Amino acid sequence: MRRFAALIEQLDSTNKTNQKVAALANYFKEAPKEDALWAVALLSHRRPSRPVTTTLMRQWAAEVAQLPEWLFEESYHIVGDLAETIALLVQQDAVGSPPSLSQCIEEIIALKPQEEEEKKAYILNRWQSLDNFERFVFNKILTGGFRIGVSQKLMTRALSKAVNIEENILAHRLMGQWSPATTTFEELILDPKPEDQISQPYPFFLAYALEEGFQEKEAVENWHIEHKWDGMRAQLIIREDKHFLWSRGEELITDKFPELDCLAEILPNGTVVDGELLPYKEGHIGDFNALQKRIGRKTVSSKLQKDIPIVIMLYDLLEWEGKDVRPLPLAKRQELLTALYKKTKGEGVPLLLSEVLHFSSWKEVAKERERAQEMRSEGLMLKHKDSPYAVGRKKGTWWKWKSDPKTIDAVLTYAMRGHGRRTNLYTDYTFALWQDEELVTFAKAYSGLTDAEIKQVDQFVKKNTTDRFGPVRQIKPELVFEIAFEGIAASPRHKSGVAVRFPRILRWRHDKKIADANSLDDLKQLLP
Repeated sequence: MRRFAALIEQLDSTNKTNQKVAALANYFKEAPKEDALWAVALLSHRRPSRPVTTTLMRQWAAEVAQLPEWLFEESYHIVGDLAETIALLVQQDAVGSPPSLSQCIEEIIALKPQEEEEKKAYILNRWQSLDNFERFVFNKILTGGFRIGVSQKLMTRALSKAVNIEENILAHRLMGQWSPATTTFEELILDPKPEDQISQPYPFFLAYALEEGFQEKEAVENWHIEHKWDGMRAQLIIREDKHFLWSRGEELITDKFPELDCLAEILPNGTVVDGELLPYKEGHIGDFNALQKRIGRKTVSSKLQKDIPIVIMLYDLLEWEGKDVRPLPLAKRQELLTALYKKTKGEGVPLLLSEVLHFSSWKEVAKERERAQEMRSEGLMLKHKDSPYAVGRKKGTWWKWKSDPKTIDAVLTYAMRGHGRRTNLYTDYTFALWQDEELVTFAKAYSGLTDAEIKQVDQFVKKNTTDRFGPVRQIKPELVFEIAFEGIAASPRHKSGVAVRFPRILRWRHDKKIADANSLDDLKQLLP
């Protein structure tokens, strides 16, 4: 634990990538293998299940620090991080020796089924046996998540240097559902067994937003252009007569889409495809809101499958006949994928092939982009025909050219404090639109203002609060903002009757009064 805490402190103290990679690589070389494996897990967002609520942790910390709960809560709001707040307020001098990282996590896992008093006794004892930064790291493990500027890609690069295995190979080995509780460093990283890899997906290749001036530098005929379908990115794996469906977030979602089970018999073994899960009924693509109804269900009834059937729109071929074909040029992978689709397509087969569009000018491409809403897409994808299927984000060969966002002018009605360095500022906002003479909430937004504007809004919130609901303040409705969003759908779950996707603040409309803000009817006119 002491070694791991020292690593986190090193990572937290520098913004230089090379220094972070060196610190991580050194840790992976020197730490016991069981500790190194848990470090990989924690830094790739695989943490043990939380054994105790943050509410109890706050109560216990206030008790140990001999503070009234209100003062602890005020301290927490100022610091902005619970793990750090507790580390600062409870006993500062370590008593005894800390366990190793793996031992500490094993204790945390064993703690979950215990009674509250036993949990309290353990956690208070650990707080007293750790120094300040070790206590902070221990609390982070309990609450989950290290925001220290280390991406999984950077961690993988460091691991590659430590074990002398190619980065792309390691990225693949670290995909999927694994836990240090059920594997070892050797089995997962150094010498994995082929049978353990049967369900393992490949890392997804992600695109950058199209850069300004791109069209002036590139010839349109060199680019594979298709619609950016508005669904859920997924990878379908067929190996040894079994199929596995993975989301981009590395969640195994096979059981959520039983209508795809038939693909295990239709597609040949040794096939892995990248695509988009889409609602598709009677020959028409549905909206993302319909897909969300499927994603959020623990059990999928026959009625739900009938009401919202799902297909996978094929983008790319990653494995063919058991071989990794990602290094092949996109044009060749697309040729193989098209041939596969033609052999397997048929009535009732839940597969579609994303159409490759052909243009003679960028002007024609721009015109097609304007059809995105009609096509139920988010815009266009531009992929170089010679590009391999890379790992993560890599600028230059894949670009996304999304449709211009929709916008609406709305009134700020509620505000909540932010997190981290902005915890003392009101930065999380709720917006409303007019319905008759009433303001009705329709969206929340957290980004889009400059630091100077955030401070101005914060001052307004503090001076114009009309009511309080815990950390949320209701404020006098006077400020109007232009809100941008990517998509819109009817939603009976929302009071407004409408759900918008990825709302953000486009600009502060100083020139408008609240009477000039838009109405819900204006918003509903944007529905497809």
